Amino acid sequence: MKRSADAGVAGGHHGDVMALPEIESFRDPETKAAKAHYDDADIYRDEKGFNEHTLRPMFFTTKSYFIFTLALGLVMAQGLGFFVYQTFVGLGMAGIHEPVYWGAYIATFVFWVGMSHSGTIVSSILRLTQANWRRPILRAAEAMTAFSLMVAGLFPLIHVGRLWRAYYMVPLPSQRMLWPNFKSPLMWDFCAINIYLTGSMTFLYIGLLPDLAVARDKAIAMGNWRRHYLKVLALGWRGSHREWSVYNKCSLFLAVIILLIAPSVHTIVSWDFAMTMTPGWHTTIFGPYFVVGAIYSGIAAVITLMITLRILFNLDDVIRKFHIDALGKLLLVIAIIWTYFYFCEFITNWYSHKPEEWEVMAWQGHRFPYHLMVMLGGSCLTIFCLSWRRFRSCMPCMFALTLLVNCGMYIERYLIVVPILSRRDNPFMWTDYTPTITEVGIIVASFAYFIFLYAIFIKLFPIVTMADVKEGVIVSGDVRLGRHAVRVQVKE
Repeated sequence: MKRSADAGVAGGHHGDVMALPEIESFRDPETKAAKAHYDDADIYRDEKGFNEHTLRPMFFTTKSYFIFTLALGLVMAQGLGFFVYQTFVGLGMAGIHEPVYWGAYIATFVFWVGMSHSGTIVSSILRLTQANWRRPILRAAEAMTAFSLMVAGLFPLIHVGRLWRAYYMVPLPSQRMLWPNFKSPLMWDFCAINIYLTGSMTFLYIGLLPDLAVARDKAIAMGNWRRHYLKVLALGWRGSHREWSVYNKCSLFLAVIILLIAPSVHTIVSWDFAMTMTPGWHTTIFGPYFVVGAIYSGIAAVITLMITLRILFNLDDVIRKFHIDALGKLLLVIAIIWTYFYFCEFITNWYSHKPEEWEVMAWQGHRFPYHLMVMLGGSCLTIFCLSWRRFRSCMPCMFALTLLVNCGMYIERYLIVVPILSRRDNPFMWTDYTPTITEVGIIVASFAYFIFLYAIFIKLFPIVTMADVKEGVIVSGDVRLGRHAVRVQVKE
């Protein structure tokens, strides 16, 4: 840990060099009681106590945890049953038929890819800007990215139907001498998701290294079974100066790389629609519109997750109201930007006066209640509520609002995909699409799968970035220099 002091001396002995006392001497009862203004830089417990507190969710498990994971397993089992049944019977069980060839599966795929932007973009930006309030948020957000991509990658395979032909997407020679069609959006998604997932997993693992060493030492001391894999994954970390130097350089390098990869992934997903000649999809605004929407839903999901972890694992002194308030401000900015892009889509079509675009807008009339839910939950209500600090500091209010935001964003993704396909040029082919019980079962199972992955991760790895939090600790106290008491701030 690095230490720095900032002290102002009025008078005193100019020639004397006063040695600063140890950091622990500043942790007096008065200092510990001075918890004001949600200052995220102050942690009022010693390092050993902090490690014990943040590692408790990993090493101590209750019966309710097993009951909860069992319930998630049952939901995933029913989803797997629906998928197996659909595989044997055919995609007709999914309600996908002419002319609606893309249904709820593709809308859910776009939603999960958007959720994956929560961790990497937020974490990368906060690391590069050195925002001090980022520290408790990084691990949870980065893990959300990895698990969201794992879930998102399943839906193109589910949508294709013939899962046993998926290896044709791999650019390797086959017996039929067929090569992947790189002009196909399916290939674009395959390459983008795999590159993004590889980068996100690397980013997550590098950030875990110092905390894996702390968990390893605790597991060895306890004789816990986790010591076996923690010894391997920690790579012999000892916290030397050289290790920290390499770690910091690698973290910054990966933050830059991920910051370049993440927006390109959702831009490529938007090209699945924008590169077609279908009215309502063929527009240049889809790239930035999808990226901003992904960041919007991702930040909302991070807030939901942080509040959940704060309540379930008693992390009030680590995940503070200050952090939720800061994330709320960031969500407010993104909500304003997303609202601009959302209304630009309608205003541009109105201004262009293209007959086919006007027809698409007219066909959306009977879905006005859904658009109203998107506008209220996704923009107007969110902007109004987040403008008040008292609302941003209310945990139940923020939890409910962020859930409403992601519900609105899912409906928005559904409205992009389905209605445009159900009303095409030929009225003879007009139809209505309604998701079947098979689709609903598989989609619900995907949410259970995401939560299940996160629940397992919490029990295998530290959920709080302990090294980053301890790096930002600032302890203040009074030091007597000669006849004067001087306020000193020490950064560990």
